[in-house]
Amino acid sequence: MSSSGVDLEKEALKSMHERLLKNFMDVLIMARLRNNDMSGYDVIAYVHKKFNFLISSGTVYSLLYSMERDGLIKGKRNSRKRIYTLTDKGKETIKVIQNANDPIQNFMAKLLQAK
Repeated sequence: MSSSGVDLEKEALKSMHERLLKNFMDVLIMARLRNNDMSGYDVIAYVHKKFNFLISSGTVYSLLYSMERDGLIKGKRNSRKRIYTLTDKGKETIKVIQNANDPIQNFMAKLLQAK
């Protein structure tokens, strides 16, 4: 493969990773909250460390507020930070998503078939 082909492949993969992270950020947050309570800053730091992707604070806090309105997470003030925990509804939601692994993989396989 030519160097321009390698560069195109890297760019396409990077773009796809970013899209997936942004589109499934709520799932990522709920999965992470199963084990640890987190602040918005903790979410940003976690995504950056684990995926080498810096997500904007506006995106994260907007999503956290939306998830809280939907009853998936609950935020509480802890000194100067707002700490988020997973609610029962959030726990059940992430459990359902986790158990849907095979249907999700089958859907992705169909999506990527060019027929």
